[in-house]
Amino acid sequence: MAHAAVVPSGAGSSRLTGRLLSIQTGRVRPLQVGERKIQSAIGKTHAVESVAVGVLGLEGDEQADLTVHGGLSKAVYALPAEHLPWWQAQRQEQGTFLFDDPLTPGLLGENLSLQGVSEADLYIGDVLMFESVQLRVTQPREPCGKFNAVMGYSQAGRDMVKSGRSGFYLAVDVPGVLRIGSVFEVLPGPRSIGVVQALQHKAGKHLR
Repeated sequence: MAHAAVVPSGAGSSRLTGRLLSIQTGRVRPLQVGERKIQSAIGKTHAVESVAVGVLGLEGDEQADLTVHGGLSKAVYALPAEHLPWWQAQRQEQGTFLFDDPLTPGLLGENLSLQGVSEADLYIGDVLMFESVQLRVTQPREPCGKFNAVMGYSQAGRDMVKSGRSGFYLAVDVPGVLRIGSVFEVLPGPRSIGVVQALQHKAGKHLR
């Protein structure tokens, strides 16, 4: 069941806003993870200027394993676009010419590339309020073997947790149409646990 629309707070309160830079969707295809070849939709491609979003995610987007991606609470994955140069630098430190090309939006699996907000700004339960769509922050993305495979080095998951540059999953409280270039406002939720705190508390235990 979709949550009720969120009513903006009073005009005198400070507002955190951001912009949707690009939208990506992906199809399930083979991915080499170590010795195994598995099915994954981690590599996304650019979508059109606008895309319909429903309670299960973006139109045309697929997930290979619904136990870890997709569903109502992880319908959409967002990543701050400012992270891509940092992740590219981590790849290049591995000393292989394969990683000279810059990371492009969607390669890390993100549906939405955002500008102006980061994991450090957001808490579980905060709402990104677009003109006709409301997306609620549900949890951070956690590292996995697929992420390490795409990044090309085995410590990528550890770097994700240590840096907090994980991106975050979103539930779709109010479906509608998302458009590239749209501005959104962050409406505070309960503010009991931050996205970075949630990531390092849960995923950090498995990387020690």
